[in-house]
Amino acid sequence: MNWTEVNNTLTKEFKFNDFQEAFAFMTRVAFLAEQQGHHPNWSNVYNTVRIELTTHDAGNVVTQKDHALAKAIDAISA
Repeated sequence: MNWTEVNNTLTKEFKFNDFQEAFAFMTRVAFLAEQQGHHPNWSNVYNTVRIELTTHDAGNVVTQKDHALAKAIDAISA
C-alpha cells in the first residue's frame, strides 16, 4: 500500500506479525524521525501502526520533509 494524501496529511498503515514487531518498527522510525528533525503523528494497536505525516511549521501541509520521511520509513519497512 502506498501513502495516501488526504486533508494535508500523508497516511499509511503498516501491519506486522505481532505487537513486538510493530513496536520494533516504531523504534526504528523514531530514530529516523529524530535524525530528520521531523516527527510523525502515529498510533499502534497490537500489530498495526498507523503513521500520519504533515509539516506543522509550514501550516500543517504536506511538504518535501514529509515525502522524505515517508520514503525513509518505506525503506526500513521492506
